[in-house]
Amino acid sequence: MASEGTLWTIHDQHVAKPIRAVAALAGIVIDFPTGYVHRETNMKPEFMGKFPLGKIPAWEGKDGFMLFESVAIARYFATLAPNSGLLGHTAEDAALIDQWIHLIDSEVNNYTTQLNLLARGTLSPFSKTIHNTFLERLLRALYTAEKHISQRTFFVGERITLADIMVASLLQRACGIAVDTPTRAKIPNLIRHMETVINQPSFAGIFEATPDLAAPLTYTAPKKEKEPKSTPSPAAPKAEKKPKPKDDDEEEDDVPAEPKVKNPLDDLPKSTFNLEDWKRAYSNKETRGAGGSLEWFYEHFDKEGFSLWRVDFKYPEDLTQTFMSSNQIGGFFNRLEASRKYLFGSLGVLGSTNNSLISGALILRGQEAEPVVSVAPDWESYSFARLDMGKAEDKAFFEAALAWDLEIHGKKWADGKNFK
Repeated sequence: MASEGTLWTIHDQHVAKPIRAVAALAGIVIDFPTGYVHRETNMKPEFMGKFPLGKIPAWEGKDGFMLFESVAIARYFATLAPNSGLLGHTAEDAALIDQWIHLIDSEVNNYTTQLNLLARGTLSPFSKTIHNTFLERLLRALYTAEKHISQRTFFVGERITLADIMVASLLQRACGIAVDTPTRAKIPNLIRHMETVINQPSFAGIFEATPDLAAPLTYTAPKKEKEPKSTPSPAAPKAEKKPKPKDDDEEEDDVPAEPKVKNPLDDLPKSTFNLEDWKRAYSNKETRGAGGSLEWFYEHFDKEGFSLWRVDFKYPEDLTQTFMSSNQIGGFFNRLEASRKYLFGSLGVLGSTNNSLISGALILRGQEAEPVVSVAPDWESYSFARLDMGKAEDKAFFEAALAWDLEIHGKKWADGKNFK
């Protein structure tokens, strides 16, 4: 059979698995892109011209029809096989299928994503209360689905529908992040349903084995290395206590002080650009215009001692509420505290709820980003690209990031934070 078109995705993208499963059941032949590099290919003008958000999965039919958003593509594929029963046989069936799809997407997949971000430390500062709230809402939805499926083989009718495929696919993802073994024991019928669906012969090669999970993933703060404690000396009797030398501490720790490790950035040649003066100029002046902070910056900047960088969060598909994304920036900045004297940053959330990205600019000491930003445990969740002020587009990006009027692919600045 001839291919119907190209599904732009990557192999392990969880929201593309239902699309591939529907295509398999509906007998639709699809191609996958060759040479696709995520966050590179989908950011190029030729891709953005077809799909302005730059998101995958995306469908490019050979008939010229184009579509994005996973549920929409899966539903479209189901309509191409009207006799498959994937969308039910009555208006009531169709409504019930939509109901279960919406529940699993908004209440299970959404909170699975939030819990994953919390566990990775990219939604910060971590809050046990928020973690428990997200988990409780996810479980509430699963218990609702468990009660329904306990009396049925499939969610709607007597055959697999799009609802079954979506529920099974997104539940399996949750089983690797939030739905641990004790929880699975409380939803045995839902787990049975999931395994029945993902192990359909038609789905071979789409779904992998469901992972074991002893406990839900949660954030673990990085441990600080400490020197082993020495044996404390016996305390002298109070009557014999003598005044301590002037340089002794009033209350001495029994843990030897950790030796200070010199930062190699301190060995760089002295720079004429004073970062603290810049931070004051930025705080006290308008960003643009005559006498503004950008004018001050160009007058004083030392490109030999400092460098400019573009920053982008690598996983925009995980971002939901813009206020949460703003909190994530704040958490990232908190974890950069050890590099405060080497760094200035201006990052923002661009776009709207469930359609946003995080981007901005850094001014940092030296010519490499890693020595400055690697103090943050989650620094590798961001990409860093050198900005060249000799290029008009780089200069415009830098100025817009500092002025908080940056716009990328139609997404406008919604909120921002500075690291000063």
